[in-house]
Amino acid sequence: MRRTAERLADGREIIYFDEGDAVRRPTPDPRDLPPTATGSEMRFDPLLREWVVVASHRQGRTHLPPTDDCPLCPSVDGRRTEVPAPSYDVVAFENRFPSLVPDDGRALEPVGELEPSRRVGEGRCEVLVFGSDHDASFVDLSPRRVRTIMAAWVDRTRALSALPGVEQVFCFENRGPEIGVTLHHPHGQIYAFPFVTPRTERTLDSAEEYRRRTGGDLFADVLRAEQEAKVRVVAQSEHWTAFVPAAARWPVEVHLYPHRRVPDLPALTEAERGDFADLYLDVLRRLDALYDAPLPYIAAWHQAPVRARRDAGALRLEVFSVRRAPGKLKYLAGTESGMGVFINDVTPEAAAQRLREVGP
Repeated sequence: MRRTAERLADGREIIYFDEGDAVRRPTPDPRDLPPTATGSEMRFDPLLREWVVVASHRQGRTHLPPTDDCPLCPSVDGRRTEVPAPSYDVVAFENRFPSLVPDDGRALEPVGELEPSRRVGEGRCEVLVFGSDHDASFVDLSPRRVRTIMAAWVDRTRALSALPGVEQVFCFENRGPEIGVTLHHPHGQIYAFPFVTPRTERTLDSAEEYRRRTGGDLFADVLRAEQEAKVRVVAQSEHWTAFVPAAARWPVEVHLYPHRRVPDLPALTEAERGDFADLYLDVLRRLDALYDAPLPYIAAWHQAPVRARRDAGALRLEVFSVRRAPGKLKYLAGTESGMGVFINDVTPEAAAQRLREVGP
């Protein structure tokens, strides 16, 4: 794989990940783009002790454009996109409508009279495009392409983790209009947060408490318990196990754990990265076969924080869907949205059995 970094017309970075060894010729971006106008900030919720990002400039972002105006397709004569090159394999670039932005030196007045509660939404948001085929989906990709995407995730995790102020790197994919996807071209996103996210903090607390109480490794013990029980395991490979968690919140939810506990994507070996490609594609095919239709989903990589409490974190991928039956979606109702108490209409054991049955 060859990596080539360039700049877009407004100065944003774009990185090509080419599967061949040929040197990529520089491709200037001829668009006349004004500087990106952003005003992201973070406000602190003193009750939940969580940061909320406010990014009002994103109201004007691209929303469900027609296929012939897709900003993620390769550029051609007469139609210039976010990717200046006429072809590419995998490409990452800074989001033109980011939720998090470089620190621009703004001084923000406090909100209310409590503790310091307002700061610039400092960080970085990138788009990772999985291929030039507008009509493809991740499940349609070859194992080789998935390995290239994995290499891009590793590269961007390393690069973003090295930025000042970044505390956590989050790679994810949203698929399907039911999830709220606004661009149909196959792509994911990468966020570099200036704080450790609330869910990660809670998971780290659980892992540390479990270690104090039992002397054990929470992630390793969860994986071992699922492997021994077998009833919720969906698929396995040499280096990974995919299973439905015993307390699944979503009607379709699969977690993929590496057999060797590692903190993040860069810590995986080449063998583990390659093995993931085959297993993940198998899981995605099962998900689409579940209701004989493309399944809307969120695929979220959980990585250890960049600096603090790294020894308590562990890498894993969580894939979940709002579809609970053909033609039916799970909406977050009063208990979920109001109290954070999930009610699942599908037993995890039944979901796992069904996913095993629809496999090859």
